[in-house]
Amino acid sequence: MFDKEIDRRGTYCTQWDYVQDRFGEADLLPFTISDMDFAAPECVLNAINERTKHPVWGYSRWNHDDYKDAVTYWFKKRFDAQFDRETLVYGPSVIYIISQLIRQWSAEHQGVVIHTPAYDAFGHMLTGLNRQAVKCELFKSGTKYEKDWQQFEVLLAKPENTILLLCSPHNPTGKVWTREELQRIALLCERHQVAVISDEIHMDISFQPHTPWQGFSTNERWALVSSASKSFNIPALNGAYAFIADTESRERYLVNLKQVDGLSSPPILGVLGLMAAYNDGEQWLDELKDYLLDNHQYVKRTLEHNFPQLSYDIPEATYLAWINLAPLNIDMEELNIRLVKQYKVAIMQGSHYGEQGQSYIRMNLGCSRRKVERGIEALIQAINDLIR
Repeated sequence: MFDKEIDRRGTYCTQWDYVQDRFGEADLLPFTISDMDFAAPECVLNAINERTKHPVWGYSRWNHDDYKDAVTYWFKKRFDAQFDRETLVYGPSVIYIISQLIRQWSAEHQGVVIHTPAYDAFGHMLTGLNRQAVKCELFKSGTKYEKDWQQFEVLLAKPENTILLLCSPHNPTGKVWTREELQRIALLCERHQVAVISDEIHMDISFQPHTPWQGFSTNERWALVSSASKSFNIPALNGAYAFIADTESRERYLVNLKQVDGLSSPPILGVLGLMAAYNDGEQWLDELKDYLLDNHQYVKRTLEHNFPQLSYDIPEATYLAWINLAPLNIDMEELNIRLVKQYKVAIMQGSHYGEQGQSYIRMNLGCSRRKVERGIEALIQAINDLIR
């Protein structure tokens, strides 16, 4: 099923049709933006196809039992987490919901704590909101990513830092936060009156047990924000959701969604796609995770065979390979140029995710094994060109 290669060109696809926007050349083999080349699950396609038979395309709703039950059922089934369905809200995207909550829980020029290296959209969003990105660095300890807890608390203790924007699992490192780590974070944020927004859009592609953020009995200024888009490869259907614990914050969010931004009527295909995925897509997701893990293992075997000085640690989550090339001591910009110009391959440079990513590349493995093989072959050849 996942070995089948589907031609996405000519579909107005960001990753394939518009790769020139970021890399300066068209017709590259892309391993870039984090969507997958796989067909959506059959259950989703069936739900969409059935709805398209109906000729009327009017306004729709998300605030009904079918939608809320699908989301809360998913968290109970996959993570054994019980959420109050009355705290659930819809949003057009994860970033939209996060930005609305940042406006509520902070003022301009105040700080939002993020873990670095960081998903680049966080930085762009915070700049646009006129907030300060306050960086808490993750560092490699053996095969895992850790942080300096003392430094973390110092950042939380500063009165101008009012929000922790948690990426769980973390992009780009693929770190899965343990329950103990999350509980410790919750206690520190409560101590320093810092609100928590947990972006969990990668929660389903986790190779370790994932614990959803639920406040852990601390204050109610927290939200878990997610979507079915990454897990089931349906971002084009649009739609995200959040559990917002605090009643006043939740009601204010809904007022802004409807009365200020006019976005409360969702695309019906997004609503149907989520419900179909969460109600009937579990087996497909489990098979996807097995395939993605095999892709990671192939990358590890192949890179370490060709370059014994490298050690690729398979991430705890995501289909994004975060590969440290520092031991090769090569010019990363020259590597990128050679990949694009000579081998016609586009791989994200780690520098997009901050200074800590300077020696890294981030390679999207959400694709057929054959495509991964072509990308890794090109990467190996480009590296060899530089180290000869």
